[in-house]
Amino acid sequence: MKDKEPDLSLTIAGVKLKNPVIAASGTFGYGREYEGLLDISNLGGICTKGLTLNPCPGNQGQRIHETPMGMMNSIGLENPGIEAFLENHLPYMYTLGPVIIANLSGFTKVDYVQGARLLDDSNVDMIELNISCPNVKAGGMAFGMDPSAAGGITRLVRNAAPNKPLMVKLTPNAADLAKVAQSCVSSGADALSLVNTFKALAIDINKRSPVFDNIFAGLSGPAIRPLAVRMVWDLYEKVPVPIVGMGGIASTADALEFLLAGASAVQVGSATFSCPPLMDEIIMGLGEYMTEKGFTELDQLSIRKAGKYVAFPEKPAEE
Repeated sequence: MKDKEPDLSLTIAGVKLKNPVIAASGTFGYGREYEGLLDISNLGGICTKGLTLNPCPGNQGQRIHETPMGMMNSIGLENPGIEAFLENHLPYMYTLGPVIIANLSGFTKVDYVQGARLLDDSNVDMIELNISCPNVKAGGMAFGMDPSAAGGITRLVRNAAPNKPLMVKLTPNAADLAKVAQSCVSSGADALSLVNTFKALAIDINKRSPVFDNIFAGLSGPAIRPLAVRMVWDLYEKVPVPIVGMGGIASTADALEFLLAGASAVQVGSATFSCPPLMDEIIMGLGEYMTEKGFTELDQLSIRKAGKYVAFPEKPAEE
C-alpha cells in the first residue's frame, strides 16, 4: 500500500495556505514577472511588492550590488501606489491561486493608516506590515527599531484594518528584537515575519564613494541565513503567534532549518532571481523530507515542541 502523501498545508491567523512556501515581498513583483518560469499556482502565498499609499519612484542611482554569498539592494519602495495596485494588479493576482499578502509600507503614520484602510476594504487575504525597510530615509525601519514605535504603528494599522489578519515584518537591526516583537503582538499582530535585510554599506574603491546614493542598503542572501535562523529560534518561545521565517533561503535544506527552528512558514526572496523554479523545488523537497522521516503533517517538523529542544531520531532502515 502506498504511503499517504504528507500534508503540507497550514493556517496562519485564520488564513489557510496549501504549503509553507511564500514568495517574499520585493522579489516576485505581482506574479506576472515569473509566469511561465515556475508553477505559481503551487505556491503557498505571494507577498506583494512593498505598497505605499501614493505612487513612489524609488531611490536614484544604482539599486543592486552583488556581494559574496549575497546581494545588497536599495530599491526604495518603488511601486504604483495602493489604489493602482488594487485596480491593476490584484485582480490578476487572484487568478494565480496562492494566498495574496499585501506588504504595506509607508513614510508616515498617516500613510500607514490610510493605506491600511484601503487594503481592509480589498480582497487581499492578509496584510504584512513592513516596519523594517532599511532603504528609505523616513519611516520604514525607523518604526521597527524601537518597541514603543513598533507597537504604536501596529496598533494604528490594526485599528485601521480590523477585518484583515495582520503580520508584522521585523528588522534584524533592532537593538532588542524580542521586545519589538512582543510589543507588536501586544498591539494586535496576528503573526510575525522575520528577518528583513540587514543594514549594510558597500564602497566603490575606484570612485572612492559609497556604491549607493542612499549610502546604506539592505543585505540579503545566504550570508545572512544563520543569523536569521538564530533570530527565529530566539523569538519562538517569546511570542505566542506564528512566525514566518526568511533570510538567505536557497534550498530545501535552508527552508527546513527555519521550520525546525520554529517557523510556521518561510518566505523565499533573493534566490528566486537566480533560480526562478526554486520555490517549486523547495515544496517538492519538503514533501520528500517528510516522507523520508515519517511525518504526515507540517507541524511535526519543529524541534521546539513544548518549549524544549527535541531531536527526532533517524527513521530506522527497513529490513
